[in-house]
Amino acid sequence: MQFIDQAEVIVQGGDGGDGIVAFRREKYVPTGGPAGGNGGNGGSVILRADQGLQTLLDFRYAHRFRAKNGARGGPKNQTGATGDDRVVEVPCGTVVYDADTEELLGDLVRPQQELCVAQGGKGGLGNRHFLSNRNRAPEQALPGLPGAERTIRLELKLLAEVGIIGLPNAGKSTLISSISAARPKIADYPFTTLIPNLGVVRKPTGDGTVFADIPGLIEGAHVGTGLGHDFLRHIERTRLLLHVIDVTTSDPVADYQVIQAELSAYGHGLETRPQVLALNKVDAIAQDTDYLHLIRDQIKAVTPAPVFSISAVAQLGLEDMLQAIWTHLEAEEHNGDSPGQPEPFVSTVYP
Repeated sequence: MQFIDQAEVIVQGGDGGDGIVAFRREKYVPTGGPAGGNGGNGGSVILRADQGLQTLLDFRYAHRFRAKNGARGGPKNQTGATGDDRVVEVPCGTVVYDADTEELLGDLVRPQQELCVAQGGKGGLGNRHFLSNRNRAPEQALPGLPGAERTIRLELKLLAEVGIIGLPNAGKSTLISSISAARPKIADYPFTTLIPNLGVVRKPTGDGTVFADIPGLIEGAHVGTGLGHDFLRHIERTRLLLHVIDVTTSDPVADYQVIQAELSAYGHGLETRPQVLALNKVDAIAQDTDYLHLIRDQIKAVTPAPVFSISAVAQLGLEDMLQAIWTHLEAEEHNGDSPGQPEPFVSTVYP
């Protein structure tokens, strides 16, 4: 399945139905009063979060969504039928902006959460509303109002509690495949991972935690170099970052600092997000314990984050690393502190 995480679409509410001019036509009532009904309101365009969707791919082929018009009023003061709403399903984690003003309209994070993005027009008034002492037989009625129309921008931010970050070939995809059932493409060259990969990692209690393997973080990622600019948004919601560092490179400490600089430049609180560091591929330098201790000491000198020596391939050190992650997440929940999680958003009806 192709992964699409941005889209622009046009949404338009249905037009309100017209009010009508009509009079009572009853036996023995030759001069019946006005009885023209109001038009029905137009339907609205509503976005609904669907837990079963993982991408905005559908919006690559569908660019306009319009609700139904309201029906015109009827005689005998009958109000026209309201137009049907157009409900558009989007993945959980979709952020909605007005494409012209950049106003944040909503953040759909809960299954079945809804947001009205284009309200239907109001139905016009029938002639009965224009009855007065001076005008006992009004011939006036109003047309329905047009539905609101706007262009909205959809951005998908994955709902993962732990984001796996690091330079290409650090072993992130191998790690997520070792600790979960996810099976990303793995090869010995940069940018093997071209889309975020999600994996559910089971705690000893059996509860699952979603990890996201984020591709393409290299120097300059925050301004679009490599693949990182497109995917950094997916770790904005994470509560913890698992920073994977390849100990077999020429300068693992510099590699760590490159990623930290990118997080800081991107902003959105990522530079202060709690981290667990994983020094990966230690099986490749198993004979050189002095070098590994040196790297650990150098890393610890530049970060207060806990550091673990692991091998994703050989599955070494993974249990201790995961236990540190569970301990942090549980402490965070106990303290009521969840960095990266969206604030409660009060859905508003936008015209």
